[in-house]
Amino acid sequence: MSATAVHSLWTMAADPIDKIDAPKIEYGQLSPTLIVIGAAIIGILVEAFVPRKSRYYVQVFVSVVALAAAFAAVVGLAAGGYGTTKAGIAAMGAIAVDGPALFLQGTILLVGVLGVFTFAERRLDPVAHGNRVDSFAAQAASVPGSDSEQAAVKAGFATTEVFPLLLFAIGGMLVFPSANDLLTLFIALEVFSLPLYLLCAVARRKRIMSQEAAVKYFLLGAFASAFTLFGIALLYGYAGSVSYATIAQVVDGTIGTVNPALADTMGNDALLLIGAAMVVMGLLFKVGAVPFHMWTPDVYQGAPTPVTGFMAAATKVAAFGALLRLLYVVLPGLRWDWRPVMMGVAVVTMLGGAIVAITQTDIKRLLAYSSIAHAGFILAGVIATTPDGVSSVLFYLGAYSFVTIGAFAVVTLVRDAGGEATHLSKWAGLGRRSPLVAAVFAVFLLAFAGIPLTSGFAGKFAVFKAAAEGGAGALVVVGVISSAIAAFFYIRVIVLMFFSEPRPEGPTVAVPSPLTMTAIGVGVAVTLVLGVAPQYFLDLAGQAGVFVR
Repeated sequence: MSATAVHSLWTMAADPIDKIDAPKIEYGQLSPTLIVIGAAIIGILVEAFVPRKSRYYVQVFVSVVALAAAFAAVVGLAAGGYGTTKAGIAAMGAIAVDGPALFLQGTILLVGVLGVFTFAERRLDPVAHGNRVDSFAAQAASVPGSDSEQAAVKAGFATTEVFPLLLFAIGGMLVFPSANDLLTLFIALEVFSLPLYLLCAVARRKRIMSQEAAVKYFLLGAFASAFTLFGIALLYGYAGSVSYATIAQVVDGTIGTVNPALADTMGNDALLLIGAAMVVMGLLFKVGAVPFHMWTPDVYQGAPTPVTGFMAAATKVAAFGALLRLLYVVLPGLRWDWRPVMMGVAVVTMLGGAIVAITQTDIKRLLAYSSIAHAGFILAGVIATTPDGVSSVLFYLGAYSFVTIGAFAVVTLVRDAGGEATHLSKWAGLGRRSPLVAAVFAVFLLAFAGIPLTSGFAGKFAVFKAAAEGGAGALVVVGVISSAIAAFFYIRVIVLMFFSEPRPEGPTVAVPSPLTMTAIGVGVAVTLVLGVAPQYFLDLAGQAGVFVR
């Protein structure tokens, strides 16, 4: 082939791409996420350049200011009508800015602030070598029990990297429920999962158990991510696009132009069903639904308790937001296929979580199985497939997240010589030894059980009502039975605290700093306000319950 022929081929190929359009990014609409990710990057620079003595204070300050600023940005967007009339797709179709996205982002940011407070707590452990210590390893890189670890403790080192890791996790969680194409969804999944794997491994006490929890979480999480990615590939083969809107059009059969290269595989239902099942499976793993729940009790028990509290509250909010958007925006045309399957998952999740929780003897494992049962209750609202279903799920997630972070903050206070006393037998008689702490924990347990005048009752009522109106009455019956079973073990803990004799060698209740007190106080306040006067917040969730398509 002559040089001129090659040249003409090259120019023919090059002609159409004479200019690449610059991407149009709506920075204002993406500001909550950008603020948090920017602060996380500043946190990394703080680790590099700020002297070790000052890092803790700088990191806490940067984290709290960033999360407060991001929350203000979410409120500003909502006030500007981006949750209702101006809702739209930003960042070249990658991110949806609408009511559910802003509602969930606001919830995640508030939970994140309380998470920072529990991470920053330094008054619970006894002073070590003249230094106040937190829940995290002195030097995460050192082998547990080694000389280098003891040297790090003596020198008063602290793992302040947990704050930028927390911010990266929150940044990923902000994108996850607002992702509007499958690749953005996957990237957000990885951005918030990887910091959580690391955070699970850095407990100061019981480090081997903490590292075991992190490895379990990482391996099972990697499997779930792989399934999600394979599902995304199959859905791309089915629809010729990763965009939610295009996939929904292909499912409905309303698409106009077809890419000729993909004409053979487009519309192949096997790709659609298997791909959708795999992506949904990855999301069910994140929310801890049965049968993808096996990581939950081990990770909740082994991770440092502040991390468990944050993870239990925020990951559920982000993952259910993504699941709602996937089922309501991408796969509404497949409703008859996914509803029966999700109903089955919801039933086994509610019953499985409630029944297995009865056998638990560790308070963190008990709360883990309780969170599995709650995933089942929330799925009842997802299955309703009505606008009320969306708003009830949003309300439940908001209420549940504050109860959870408050409950785990209380768990950090009950301590013995080995650190946190999480075995249930240690909690006997706590109500006599420390009535206030026991009373606060009882409020959280009653909210989990769904007793009237707590946020848990308002949330369960909203979700079950939506499910019944959506034609899933059988699910409500199972939900009520599961709630009754679950109430048994919550009330058992309350009876243990208030009606048992305290043991002479029992644990003490540490007096926390104002940081943890704030986290617990906000948790109690939200629990009672949403229980006594939920209507304003139900209306807010109702206004925020419309997805942009």
